[in-house]
Amino acid sequence: MSISQFRTSDEPASAPVPVTFQTIQEKKQTGRPITALTAYDYATARLVDEAGIDLILVGDSLAMVVMGYDNTLPVTVDEMLHHTRAVRRAVRRAIVAADMPWGSYHLSLDNAVANAVRFVKEAGAQAVKIEGGASRAELVERLTSAEIPVIGHLGLTPQSVHRMGGYKVQGKSAAAINELLHDAHALESAGAVMLVLEGMPREVAARITAEVGIPTIGIGAGPDCDGQILVFHDLVNLTFSQPAKFVRQYGDAAALFRNAVEGYRRDVEERAFPADSESYHLPKDVAAALETPVLRQKA
Repeated sequence: MSISQFRTSDEPASAPVPVTFQTIQEKKQTGRPITALTAYDYATARLVDEAGIDLILVGDSLAMVVMGYDNTLPVTVDEMLHHTRAVRRAVRRAIVAADMPWGSYHLSLDNAVANAVRFVKEAGAQAVKIEGGASRAELVERLTSAEIPVIGHLGLTPQSVHRMGGYKVQGKSAAAINELLHDAHALESAGAVMLVLEGMPREVAARITAEVGIPTIGIGAGPDCDGQILVFHDLVNLTFSQPAKFVRQYGDAAALFRNAVEGYRRDVEERAFPADSESYHLPKDVAAALETPVLRQKA
């Protein structure tokens, strides 16, 4: 599948140099921070890509911030594919990775590989992300053998919300820290190209980052990871809830959109929109003919 298939007609012929996992790896080696954000549709992905973000994740968080569910579990493979295709069509530079939703890699290795292939073949994803540690190592090996780059996800794993008893910081005991370190090394050995570290103490994320040779991307894991990721809707205040401790809001899209919609409603109610300048008009000769008695009678 050629990336050119995802271009729109209004885009220039010249394209920016695409980010690759090789360039991401070079950033870790040279100490340059890696930037990542989620996106779930064409417009948002295009803005994120044009802003120079390195990695765009079509996260299963769309279940909550786009679809209105209480957690990530209900979103399906077909829904994730739908959103990944929309994002892929917008992106010209960043790596596009897709979350494999809950249930898509839990039944069997063959089923998981088949689902991952769909994300690459049907939606244009360049990588898939799966949650879990050493127990996912065999799957990572299978996907890597199938030429599908895999991003691991350790710490607070949202798909495990029921087992964890909620969204709680992980890795707070010596045993839990050792398990996270073991998981990180197991995923790296299995072929993972990157690790997302979520909801863990800064010190733990820093140690994992220092010990593994692949890049780490933090979310609620402190500033010592090789890069950072946030949910786009958190970044711009579109989640309609109290943000987590680790979220920094860089804009207030909720206020922007609300004010715009209220202004539109007000103008329509007051007949201030549309104005004559925003209306189409007949050619003068047709308008004049329309006013003749004959045309009025026929009408």
